[in-house]
Order: sequence, then C-alpha cells, then structure tokens
Amino acid sequence: MAGTFVVTQDASGEYRFALTTGSGVVIASSEGHRQKGAAMNAIDDLRRTAVDAVVDDRTSVPEPGHAD
Repeated sequence: MAGTFVVTQDASGEYRFALTTGSGVVIASSEGHRQKGAAMNAIDDLRRTAVDAVVDDRTSVPEPGHAD
C-alpha cells in the first residue's frame, strides 16, 4: 500500500507534513512552513529527490540483519 503525505497547520499557523505508511505510521515529518505552497513544494522536492537517494551511513556500527 502506498504512503501518504498528511498536511496540517499547527497552532502557530505554520504548515507541516508527515509521510505515513499505508498503516498510518509516521516515517518522516517536516519543519514548519509559513505558506501552504511552500509545504507542498517541499513534498514535491522530497518525491523527486527520494527516488534516487542513496543511504550515507556515517556510523561505525553496521545495521544488524540488513543485507548489503
């Protein structure tokens, strides 16, 4: 099932989004944006960037059980 970008407006009036899994678990959330259009642009940027994103693991400990 596809994820969902959920756009909300917080108490200070800023727009934020969260990326949720198909079961509703939040896996990423944004900073606040003063304009809704800026939040929507950030979602578009994330969609374009994440398609080809690589993992840059800067830790010294490998992820247990993760196949490389």
